[in-house]
Amino acid sequence: MAFPSKVSALLLFASASAALNLFLLLPSLFPSPSCPTSSPVPTKVGDHRMPEQIFPTSDDIKWIRAQIHGNSLPDPSNSPHVWHSLRKGINPRTREQQLEDLLRFKGISHYEDAGNIHTDLPCPGELLVEEHHSNYGEPWAGGRDVFEFLTSAISLQPSDLVLEVGCGTLRVGLHFIRYLDSGHYSCLERDELSLLAALRYELPSQGLLHKRPFILKGDDMNFSRFGEDSSYDLIYASAVFLHIPDHLVWVGLERLALKLKPMKGRIFISHNIKFCSRIKKECPMKLEEIGLEYVGNHTHDSLLFNHYEIWYEFRRSVK
Repeated sequence: MAFPSKVSALLLFASASAALNLFLLLPSLFPSPSCPTSSPVPTKVGDHRMPEQIFPTSDDIKWIRAQIHGNSLPDPSNSPHVWHSLRKGINPRTREQQLEDLLRFKGISHYEDAGNIHTDLPCPGELLVEEHHSNYGEPWAGGRDVFEFLTSAISLQPSDLVLEVGCGTLRVGLHFIRYLDSGHYSCLERDELSLLAALRYELPSQGLLHKRPFILKGDDMNFSRFGEDSSYDLIYASAVFLHIPDHLVWVGLERLALKLKPMKGRIFISHNIKFCSRIKKECPMKLEEIGLEYVGNHTHDSLLFNHYEIWYEFRRSVK
């Protein structure tokens, strides 16, 4: 008879339908945890994105030490000969040798017409071998230390505005430019060689041209060129006031006070306030006259070498 076979077919169809419905219902009955996307969106608080981690954590230090140990890398040698003996490569060269090659062969080119220019931003050999990284009294890596200290000292946000007095070759400034929103870093620098290194080498090589920092040449403490209405959350000068006359220091501070945002805004000056150390009684009166108030001094240590800096903090007077 055909009847039983029809019943069997109906039962089979009903069983399959029930199984399918159960399969579709399971996710809602037992929701699985969501998986992170491969490209997470930066966390936001209000209208601001959360800033990146500034200081390395103790776990970060443990991790990098484990990487060094795990790769059986030796402890740093105090002997330049031993250190240089580790150098390997197709054509290992010192900085001086590399510069000689660049000048002799007019660049390192595989073009047959090597004498022609095939680059959008021709850069002097002295900058390409980073001679300017040795223009400071301490290692280039110290710039990161300054950035970490100042950023953490006032809980600086990427949307804040920063002005550096004497940014040099951007040893510190590069880190601020990378961290801050586009156009939020400004600098006044008087040294032409430093500006050449900053604009022709550091910004392009670090991929920061799109950040559009506002860098001007000048030695007259004229900050009006940054805009009459501009005001900053952070103004800092690293070892700059040590090298200019006292009267110009006071002129500069008075003008900077007018550029500082009320309440939150801070001025930080490193090493020492030479004019205050010599005329301690006059200093508080001078600061009051120009509308500044001394907050205190701070020290911070370097991550990579045995060094610390002293920073003096100021804010606009609270009246």
